[in-house]
Order: sequence, then structure tokens, then C-alpha cells
Amino acid sequence: MNPSRSIGRAARREWGPLWTTVRAALAAERLRAVPMTLAAVGLTAVLHLVQNTSWGYGPVQALGAVRAEDPLLPALLRTPLSLFVPALDLPVWGALAQVLLVFGIAEICLGRRRTLLIAYVATLAGTLYARIGVAVGPGGFLGLPGSDARIVDTGPSAAVVALAVCVCWAYRARFTGGLVVVAMAAEVAVKGNLAGKEHLAAIAAALVLCTVPALCRRRGQGLDEGAGSRSGAPPIKS
Repeated sequence: MNPSRSIGRAARREWGPLWTTVRAALAAERLRAVPMTLAAVGLTAVLHLVQNTSWGYGPVQALGAVRAEDPLLPALLRTPLSLFVPALDLPVWGALAQVLLVFGIAEICLGRRRTLLIAYVATLAGTLYARIGVAVGPGGFLGLPGSDARIVDTGPSAAVVALAVCVCWAYRARFTGGLVVVAMAAEVAVKGNLAGKEHLAAIAAALVLCTVPALCRRRGQGLDEGAGSRSGAPPIKS
């Protein structure tokens, strides 16, 4: 058996449907296929530029910076914008590349509304986990030290991880999805920092968003089949 052919077949099974969907959408509509992604990239870039000015840092922090020590309501109100505020200690090109690539693929493959929902829920899961982790303390499972309550928690990374998992789930790219999960778990094992643990919280939220609708559909199909068998009536052909 030719190893290169085996690898090629495995790659086509893993990424073929996903690649076909993305390529067809971009070929037909070009940048019109990802307007939300382009807006997200633009917003992230603008917020980066503004928060690095003397006059813009304060307003951006007031509107989009989240800390575990903040009161819950202000933190929840800031959470949507915090997704697009790049972390000051990381290169902004990394955040822009993540948003462009992963949000773009998700927008094409999952749709705009679902992409926004997953991104927001994942970011919210990370925000809420930080509070729980600090309350549990460093001695508990996935707990956090009290000093993490003062860390400014912004950026798209949690949303990006969750979207990657959901896209892999939807297109049955199981190896890639598993690799994302293993990489995030390894990050926590090596660093054990707030960002890594928030990524795990985002993955957990993504898996819930993926599995619950699937289970509901399966249960609904089971009920429909059960009702048909009890009635004795033949199935209706469409």
C-alpha cells in the first residue's frame, strides 16, 4: 500500500466535505460569503488601535474589559465586546488571523447566527468559569488562585476554540476536533493558567451546543417512529 495514497484518502475523509463547502462558497460569492467575519476582523483591529492610544485605553477597558473580581452585571454587559478586544500582552496579528480563518470557516459552514451564538456562549462560559474557579481556589479541581480575579480577560481565543470544535463536529472531522481538545488539555497541563482553563470551559460549552440539538433530534425521530408503529398506519411518503 502506498503511504502517500493512504494519507491522501485520510485527508479527504477528514477535510474533504469541509474544504468543498468553503471553496464553493468563496468561489461563488468571494468576500460576500463572510461579511460578519470581515466586520469582526475590522472591529478587532479598530479596538486594538484605540486601546493603544492615551485617550482610548480607558473607554475600551470600561466597555470591554472583564475581570473575575468585577460585579456580575457589568461583566455580563462587557462580555460581548470583550470577545473583540485583543489582549494587550499578545500580538494582535494572532487574534486577527484567528478571527479571519476560524470565524470565516464557521460563518460559511454553520451560518452567521449559529456562529455568533457559539462565539458568545463560549466567551460567556469562560467569563463565568473564571468566577467559579477563583471561588473554588487553587486547591480545587480546575480552581484558580485569587490573583487571577484581577486579570483582564479579553480576546477571541475561547470563541475560536469553540467554533473549531463545532465545525469539526458538524463535518465529522473527528481527528481534527480531537486534536483541538488534546491541544487545549495539554496547554492546561503545561501552563495551568487562566486562559488555558477558559479554553476547556469553552470546549465544554461547544460540546453542549453540539450534542443537545443532536440528542433532541434523535429523540424526536424515535418518538415519531414509535407513534407510527403504534398506530399501525403505513408511513407517509413525501
